[in-house]
Amino acid sequence: MIFDSLTNGSPAPESSCRKENALAGITELNGDGNKGKIVRRRRIELWRVKSLSKEKSARDQGIISGEDAYFKKRRSGHKKNDSEGVTCRSHGSISVIGRRREMEDAVTVDLGFLRKALKNYDFFGVYDGHGGSLVARACREMLHRLLVEIVGEESDEEIDWEKVMVAGFNKMDEEVNKIGATVATMGTTAVVAVVGEEVVVVANCGDSRAVLSRGGVAVQLSDDHKPDRPDELARIEASGGKVINWNGQRVLGVLATSRSIGDHYLKPFVISQPEVRVFNRTNMDEFLILASDGLWDVVSNDFACQVAKRCLDGQLRRRSQVNMNIENIGGVRFDETLRRSHAAEAAAVLAELAIARGSRDNISVIVVELRKKTCTTSGHIRNSSR
Repeated sequence: MIFDSLTNGSPAPESSCRKENALAGITELNGDGNKGKIVRRRRIELWRVKSLSKEKSARDQGIISGEDAYFKKRRSGHKKNDSEGVTCRSHGSISVIGRRREMEDAVTVDLGFLRKALKNYDFFGVYDGHGGSLVARACREMLHRLLVEIVGEESDEEIDWEKVMVAGFNKMDEEVNKIGATVATMGTTAVVAVVGEEVVVVANCGDSRAVLSRGGVAVQLSDDHKPDRPDELARIEASGGKVINWNGQRVLGVLATSRSIGDHYLKPFVISQPEVRVFNRTNMDEFLILASDGLWDVVSNDFACQVAKRCLDGQLRRRSQVNMNIENIGGVRFDETLRRSHAAEAAAVLAELAIARGSRDNISVIVVELRKKTCTTSGHIRNSSR
């Protein structure tokens, strides 16, 4: 396994699978059996391991690669909406190159990215690039900033989240198109969640997915945009396109998702408009999982929630971390980061499980706890009923 891109997690404020399938998956995680032993023997290489604060600091300073220079310039005029009383939630994220030769996934975590009408919101996003990594990295840097700009232009106190998300995704698509032919054949799926104290907003464009654990039941919050989905197939054919079976159902025999940001050579058959869902949070809501299809292709919603719940409850931990020959990268010990956050542990376990089950794609996972306490900028922890 090669842990190629960031693994991070903020510390918690306080320190319909069959049964046999569930047991088989946990056996792999614990290292029992031949497959588990093979996984445990592989040398794990970390490209970058950072705490949330260090990752955000680097992003805010504009430390990005040369290909991203356009987007650095584009966002230079944006000032983060500094908000008082930023909500603190335990979360963890990981991006793994897996068995691919190139890393095309990207993730964004921005706590307190928006404040409106005395309400604070956190942003989480998973982007699964294809044809190259540039569009996914552009979304990582810009999409949440564009949403802030759009909300700031509205005079209403109540946010029309569907309108904001659709406008934000379309604006992101336009920004990518401005680069020109360099990225004409590149694109990315996007699944994002905005988490407030009262609501959760999920917007999805492509075949990444958001799943909520509510009262021990896995609730899928987004529908995958596959070319053979009846409504998507009808839309593609109505616009003059075709879905061809070429190693799976693909738009014009090329792209295995019917919606994405970018991919301008496939317009108008592939669109950037997201499907948006807004729901009120309840005391039954436990945690949220956002992940690319590198996870969902091999792990069901139910089993992913079972594994994540066991990690969050402290009942399941990664065995392979004890064999890491890595003491310190970027000033952060990887095992210490995991110990501080059960959510980071859950994200890492899910990524390892996907690899153990044969996923051949990049794998990106974000786990967000929804029942933890929140804190104010004064540092005082208070109980949250949400």
